[in-house]
Amino acid sequence: LTPETRGFLGRKELSLMKKTAFLVNTGRGALVEREALLDALATKKIAGAGLDVFHDEPLKPGDAILGFDTVVLSPHNAGQTAEVVRDGLLRAVKNVENFLAGKPTDVVVAPVK
Repeated sequence: LTPETRGFLGRKELSLMKKTAFLVNTGRGALVEREALLDALATKKIAGAGLDVFHDEPLKPGDAILGFDTVVLSPHNAGQTAEVVRDGLLRAVKNVENFLAGKPTDVVVAPVK
């Protein structure tokens, strides 16, 4: 998330969607303006939403987004496929091997104090 992408989808963008459209966000919660999304759902400007990310994580009991039966929520794990897990493990092993061999890694390694 960058300052340029925060609130990337706001009232204007949501108003351009068809009333039958569902907004799907698996990126970052703050890409979508929270109040604009809640308003679009409440006024039925869009049909619903599928969200794997939220403005505040974890969602707190009573969060307004929980009041919509047209919203499907998943606990920030939509990207947890077998391939993603495998690739992450392989990347971690390669980085440890490179670090121990004195070779560059693709992550920042902080010195232990």
